Amino acid sequence: MHETESFWQGDFGDKYTSRNIGNVRNNEAMFAKIQHAMFEAAFLTKKNVHTAVRDPESVIEFGAGSGENILAMKARWTNAHYSAVEINPKAYKHLSIIKGLDIHLESVYDVDVEPAEVVLTKGLLIHIPPERINDVYDQLYKHSRRYIVICEYYNPVPVEVPYRGHAGRLWKRDFAGEMLDRFKGLRLVDYGFKYHRDRDPQDDITWFILEKGA
Repeated sequence: MHETESFWQGDFGDKYTSRNIGNVRNNEAMFAKIQHAMFEAAFLTKKNVHTAVRDPESVIEFGAGSGENILAMKARWTNAHYSAVEINPKAYKHLSIIKGLDIHLESVYDVDVEPAEVVLTKGLLIHIPPERINDVYDQLYKHSRRYIVICEYYNPVPVEVPYRGHAGRLWKRDFAGEMLDRFKGLRLVDYGFKYHRDRDPQDDITWFILEKGA
């Protein structure tokens, strides 16, 4: 097990889970924008508009935390099948309350589950060490049947940022751009920014929608 996995399984991961409970409404606003962008792109290309965008068949989140993102997506896509991958046991307990959710208490590096139409990360990739980031990119690509949605801190070049008194725990980089370079079958559908002073704020994150098989 990688040292960072033990870190997020333990007390720090527990505190992270507690801090991030209760953001469902703000997440709903962000996923509404993402849903609109996906629908508009599918409409323009006339590719499976209703089944793949209005209500995707399946969604999986890597690094699902306590489930705020999944709850927000369930409010938008009510008929999709949802799965979650999470390494922290405290977060797992919160996830277990969500009805109809398949939960995998595993590392994102090792999990192997049924691919989903939409794969999501939000606040996960920023915590992946640079030497392991390609492993996670491979997992996202492998487990997506159509869309990969990335919601993370952006920087045009990789940079480490001190995180709550810890070094080696948070990095900003161009996650979407690196995936586009790594997997030639991906295309950029759309992207956007959520400002911390927004009416429904996020922590200054940038979201990207990537599509397979373009």
